Amino acid sequence: MDRRRFLAGAGAAGAALLAGCSADEVESPTESATDSPGTTTTGTTVGGTGGGTLVVATYSSFIDAVSSSPGGWLKQQFESEFDADLVYQTPPNELDQYIQRANAGVDIDADVYVGLNVDGLIRLDENLESGSLFAEAPDLPGQSDIKEGLGFDPQGRAVPYDTGYISLVWNATADDGEFVAPETFDGLLESEYRGDLLAQNPSSSATGRAFLLHTIKARGEENYLDYWSQLQENDVRVLGSWGDSYSAYGEGEAPMVVSYSTDQVYANRSDQDMDRHQIRFLNDQAYANPEGMAQFASTDSPDLAQSFMEFVLQPEVQAEIAVRNVQFPAITDAEFGEENAEYEQYAQVPPEAVSFTYDELRGNLQGWIEEWSRQIASN
Repeated sequence: MDRRRFLAGAGAAGAALLAGCSADEVESPTESATDSPGTTTTGTTVGGTGGGTLVVATYSSFIDAVSSSPGGWLKQQFESEFDADLVYQTPPNELDQYIQRANAGVDIDADVYVGLNVDGLIRLDENLESGSLFAEAPDLPGQSDIKEGLGFDPQGRAVPYDTGYISLVWNATADDGEFVAPETFDGLLESEYRGDLLAQNPSSSATGRAFLLHTIKARGEENYLDYWSQLQENDVRVLGSWGDSYSAYGEGEAPMVVSYSTDQVYANRSDQDMDRHQIRFLNDQAYANPEGMAQFASTDSPDLAQSFMEFVLQPEVQAEIAVRNVQFPAITDAEFGEENAEYEQYAQVPPEAVSFTYDELRGNLQGWIEEWSRQIASN
């Protein structure tokens, strides 16, 4: 599990100590999507029935996180603008459920998927045995306003709708108020920061994976393992999930944690001490983790699916999704309004966003993670 998954199960009291949310993929499916050709998807279905129904598949905390979720608001607003009902499907295995159903020849009764990322698309393309799970995206008004660099699907199926940035969160009250986080990746290796960093395992955590990829960007494919060896010598603590590491950070076990640059949004909402929620962009960068939506190729409501995707890219809808999902809008002209002034104040955008493309990751990502696991996690 990772960020929003952790919050959804943490309970209100625990969530007050935690930062903003993300739609990180579940890495290891625990249930089979199909038992027989007639088996339907498992999980939560939320919504009504009517003359026209749009079924949107997504991750569960998109609609029911402890803190805030965009799903309920999207349903209400979409249904008020269109003569249709919006129904959510949240199978426990998320995207993997639909890959398994497609491979088993079982009908998919959903129209749009919300919550795709580049890792999921690579997993889809490497495991789908035949055909296409998603259709090429239609031309959408507002698509030209998507920020440069957020597109992650060379086949044009996924349309970005928000993004997060992986950064360090650090505690300026540590060491009796003397602690200051380093400004560069090189700085993390200095002896004064021995034992001060909490990170996550990239094989089980989306934030950990993003941080690993950022180190590869910064040091190169030939040198990233040497860098991690030096981090290890400096007593970096690598935990299994974002929830594990952020809880340890909240308990004061270390003054720095790999997290999100929206951390101060939740700190402000829960009246936390902002000095304990400082943001550091190493090398003046952060790793971008965009999320996308796509239309199922088998939908029998392509026009309604297209209307939903157009709706999601509207400037005021983009702002509301960003605020409720504690991410950043995908488009350049989102309309936040005065009611969201605090969000704009505390959600920090890096001077430079970095990421690998789909083509750069496919064929490399799993190998990088396996190499890291053999050399770092096994020691």
